[in-house]
This record gives sequence, C-alpha cells and structure tokens, in this order.
Amino acid sequence: MRDSGSSYEISLDPARVDRDVLWDFLATAYWGRWRTRADVEGQLESAWRVVSVHEGATGAMVGFARAISDGASIAYLADVFVLPEHRGRGLGDRIVAAMVDDEAGQLMRWMLHTKDAHGLYRRFGFAEPSQDYLERTSRRP
Repeated sequence: MRDSGSSYEISLDPARVDRDVLWDFLATAYWGRWRTRADVEGQLESAWRVVSVHEGATGAMVGFARAISDGASIAYLADVFVLPEHRGRGLGDRIVAAMVDDEAGQLMRWMLHTKDAHGLYRRFGFAEPSQDYLERTSRRP
C-alpha cells in the first residue's frame, strides 16, 4: 500500500523483504547481535506477519518489523527498524501502525521488548507491564 503524499511504500508481503538489508541491520542491532544469519532467516520464515517499507523511487527496503503470534489473541512485535538515513519521516509510526492497528493485529494483546523508542510505542498503546504480567528473561549473557 502506497502512502499518499509519500515516496515510501508499506508492504505486508514477506517476498518483498530484502534479506540482505535485514541481516545487515540485525547483525549489529543491540537486541540481536547474538543471532546468526540462519536464525534471522528462520525467524523471517516463521513470522506470523511482516511489514517492510520500501523507497518509492528505487524499491529498496528501508524499514522492517516482524511479529510472532498464536493468530488469535496474543502477538509479539520484534525487529522494528528504519535505516538511519530514512529516519525522521514517520516511517516507524507507519510500520507499527500497519502491524498493530491494521487487519488482524487490531484485537491482539501485543508485547515487545525495547531499550529505546518508548515514545513511538506509547503512541500505539504500549505501556509498562501491569501486575498481571510475568516474564522470564533470557539467560543469554
């Protein structure tokens, strides 16, 4: 779906994901440096939903997010990014909106982990866990 008045296109088609761009970004992201390319490829293949952003003139992928879900009630938002040279144009908002507010995502209970961009996620209703939420954190160093 092309955003009106924009030079970017939002896609929900997993076939449009540029796996090299995805790997290049995630290989250095603070939240995923421990993953191998095979891990990232597997996560992409098993994702419930993916959203990618493409520059209109070239079709190059400049942003991404994926979600895992049971398909009915709960979903986890992961690997949200916009390449640095394309930030500041509202693309993060467009990615998250396409994922959590459109179609099947609207009625899900969403979760995510992040050290940054809290303002972005709060605009979509994400907040700190309540007393009915427990978590076992990763044992990875």
